[in-house]
Amino acid sequence: MAYKNIVLTDSNPKDYFFEEAIKMLRTNVQFTGKNNKVILLTSCYSGEGKSDISFNLAVHLGKAGKKVLLIDADIRKSVYKTRYNVQEETWGLSQYLSGQVEQIDEVVYKTNYENLYMILSGPYAPNPTEILGDEQFGKLLKAAKQVFEYVIIDTPPLGSVVDAAVIGQYCDGALLVVESGHASYRLAQKVKVQLEKSGCKILGAV
Repeated sequence: MAYKNIVLTDSNPKDYFFEEAIKMLRTNVQFTGKNNKVILLTSCYSGEGKSDISFNLAVHLGKAGKKVLLIDADIRKSVYKTRYNVQEETWGLSQYLSGQVEQIDEVVYKTNYENLYMILSGPYAPNPTEILGDEQFGKLLKAAKQVFEYVIIDTPPLGSVVDAAVIGQYCDGALLVVESGHASYRLAQKVKVQLEKSGCKILGAV
């Protein structure tokens, strides 16, 4: 299937220790089992590094020869288009889930990173929780599993909004990103319980 192209520019250089940590995370994700293909990442608060981890995990899975789809499911407050300087006109997840775009391949873009494809968030939607919980999103992920070896979903912080738990019902597992010394133990436990209630197993914490 031919996808349109977008160019992502990561202007934040990563040091050796960050790169090694991401490689270790990639290895650990792969060792969770071949059935864990659709994985969401969430956090307790905004600004804990969740989007950075999501993007770099997807990049390094691609470098390992895996065909990866990265989905920006934060249709409330996305950072990807500005952070990675996307200049192309694009359709996004909110437009697909609201019926403005009918075909999945219209919102999937091939990036300039090896084996990495992406669905951007699209414009802000007034009812994000409702459209993310719709069966249309489940159908999208089911179709993606037939094409991609991994689907990485960057979701809003679960300590603030419930979106990640709503998405969790369609995922094989979840990673919780926690900034050291920032999130409280109590809130991290609350987020963990919310994810588990959605039926999404916790694969680990970063």
